[in-house]
Amino acid sequence: MVTVHAAGQLAAPVVYPIGRAASLAGVSVRTLHHYDQIGLLRASARSRTGYRVYGEGDLARLAQIRYYRELGFSLDDVARVLDDPAADERTHLLRQRRLLGDRIDHLARMAAAVDKALEADHMDLAITAEERLEVFGDFRPEDHRAEAEQRWGGEDAYAKSNRRAASYSKDEWLMIKDEGGAISQALVSLMVDGEPATGSAAMELAERHRQHLGRWFYDCPPAMHRGLGQMYVDDERFTASLDEAGVGLAAYMREAFVANAERLEGGSARG
Repeated sequence: MVTVHAAGQLAAPVVYPIGRAASLAGVSVRTLHHYDQIGLLRASARSRTGYRVYGEGDLARLAQIRYYRELGFSLDDVARVLDDPAADERTHLLRQRRLLGDRIDHLARMAAAVDKALEADHMDLAITAEERLEVFGDFRPEDHRAEAEQRWGGEDAYAKSNRRAASYSKDEWLMIKDEGGAISQALVSLMVDGEPATGSAAMELAERHRQHLGRWFYDCPPAMHRGLGQMYVDDERFTASLDEAGVGLAAYMREAFVANAERLEGGSARG
């Protein structure tokens, strides 16, 4: 840049010694020496004592070098694009904006992949991947637990359940699975036989289910259990998983849970 004195005389261009130029650009003096040696960025002038000094045009080129290097360009590629006679500053900026957009999209996809991996590891189960597959198959408990926390569990119940689940061995998980599966199959049998979900047999199984949760995971008061049954119907993931044992099981369980909760709460009120 050339400045003008008040009297109208042109002032000397602004120049920066190598140390100052390096500091402004956020690079080392050694880097600037290297750029000079390979011809990527030569100082436009020398001081009276022979030291390199950089003008504002030099700093502008240095900024472009840094941008391209941040985008993954090799020094040879940087030299090639910057020395292209058909490319002006706007061309470089447009290219860099497009490349940055591509990188942002790539990083967003990477972040989503990491989030998915974190979600999969959220429970931190004390079993191997092979044992997890044997116990759960394609079922992913963590997909449902986050929804459960949001809908009805609360932070305390969710945290307690996480701590307990993380300590269980493969044998304990198989026991939990068998116990819960037996309850579900008994409910399916009642449903197929035409027994009402509000009947005593279904309510007893609902209570077994509530106690099962309390024994293995978290305290589940009747109101929470009622909310869990509603979620079985509202969330299609729960519905699909439960209805694999028998079409309509999720809705049947909701009715049984509600009836059992009303029975328990009524008994408490009378007591």
